[in-house]
Amino acid sequence: MGERFTIRDMTARLIGFDTVSRHSNLKLISFVEDYLAGHGIASTRVANDEGSKANLFATIGPHGPGGVVLSGHTDVVPVDGQDWSSDPFAVVEKDGALFGRGACDMKSFIAIGLALVPDFLAANIQKPIHFALSYDEEVGCLGVRPMIDQIIREMPRPEVVIVGEPSDMKVINAHKSIYAFRTEVTGLEAHSSATDMGVNSVMAAARLIGFLSDMAEEMRGRGDASGRFQPPYTSLNVGTITGGTALNIIPKQCSFAWEYRALPDLDPEEIISRFEAFAEEQVLPGMRAVHGQAQIVTHRRAHVPALRPEEGSAAESLVLQLAERNRAEAVSYGTEAGLFQLADVPTVVCGPGSILQAHKPDEFVTLAQLDACEAFMRRLIAYLAAA
Repeated sequence: MGERFTIRDMTARLIGFDTVSRHSNLKLISFVEDYLAGHGIASTRVANDEGSKANLFATIGPHGPGGVVLSGHTDVVPVDGQDWSSDPFAVVEKDGALFGRGACDMKSFIAIGLALVPDFLAANIQKPIHFALSYDEEVGCLGVRPMIDQIIREMPRPEVVIVGEPSDMKVINAHKSIYAFRTEVTGLEAHSSATDMGVNSVMAAARLIGFLSDMAEEMRGRGDASGRFQPPYTSLNVGTITGGTALNIIPKQCSFAWEYRALPDLDPEEIISRFEAFAEEQVLPGMRAVHGQAQIVTHRRAHVPALRPEEGSAAESLVLQLAERNRAEAVSYGTEAGLFQLADVPTVVCGPGSILQAHKPDEFVTLAQLDACEAFMRRLIAYLAAA
C-alpha cells in the first residue's frame, strides 16, 4: 500500500523542494516518482539536454484515448531580495492560509492531484487521468514543450487539458501571449567632451525605449475589442537596462530587456517588426555616420503563445461543470495552455489561489481555495468513473 498524504502535507513536501528555475528540480521529481510507484503507477521522465531537470508524465486508469491531463510546473520564481517573514521553503499556516514559495504558483494544485491519487485508484476510473509536471515554466515555458511533443507523438491523445495556474478556481479560456526580447546597442567610446567622435549607446537605447513607450500608448488607445482583459490592451514593458562605464566616458555598450503581452487577436509580429524597422531606419544610420561598426541587435528570448477562446470546447464545457461556474474568463498572465492548444488539445486554466499573490514575498494560498480545488478534483474523479 502506497504512502498517503493530506493535501496540506503534500503541499508542504512540494514547497520544501527549492525548485527556483536556476536550480534543478530532480529531487522533487524523484519524490513524485517514488510516491506514484508506491501506488503502482509508472512514470516517464523527459529530461533536458544537460540532465539537470526533468518533466514527469504519469497515467492512472486505462491507457486509451480521451481522458484529462492535469498540467503544472514544478519550478518557482526566486526569493532573492524579497522580505519574507518566514522560510519561503517551509510551509507556515496562519490566518486561514498556507505561506511558502509556490503555495499558489503552483505547487498546491499539483499537491491536491497527487494527494488524491489513492482516490483516483479506488474509483476505478473509466477514462485516464494524466499528470504532466514540467520544469522552467517561469523562464518561458521551456520544459513543457518537449513533453507535449512526446505526449502527441507517443501516447493516446487526451480529451482535455487543465492547467492549474492560480485562477481563484475560475475557468480561464483566454490569455495574452508573451514575447520577450533583449536589445543590445553597440556604439563607440570616447571622452565625454568629444561627442562628435563617439557614439553614445545609452542615448541610442533611450530613443529605442522612447519608441516602445510611444507604441505602448498606441496599444492602450486601441483597447480590447473583446472587453475581457485587464488591462484592456496589449501592454509593453521595459524591465532592465544596463550600460555605460563612467560619467565622463561616452558609453559603448547598452542593453535592455523588454516584453509585450499581446491580446490574442493582435498580429504577434507587428510590434517587433515596427521596432526593428525604427532601429534600422531611424536610429542606426546616425550611429553609423560616426562609426561604421555600430550595431543594434535584438534577441528573441522567450515566447509563450496566447490561449485563444474556444467557446463550447470539450475542455471549457467539462471544467465549467466541475468548477460549478457559469462562464469562462480571460487573464493577462501567460501559461503553457496556449502550447497545448497549438497541439490541438482543448485546454483551459483553472487552479487554486490568486495570481495577485504569485511572485511576491509571503506568497500564500487560502485554505478555502484548497478546499474548493479538492471538491473540483473529487467531481473530476466522479466524472471519470462514470465515463
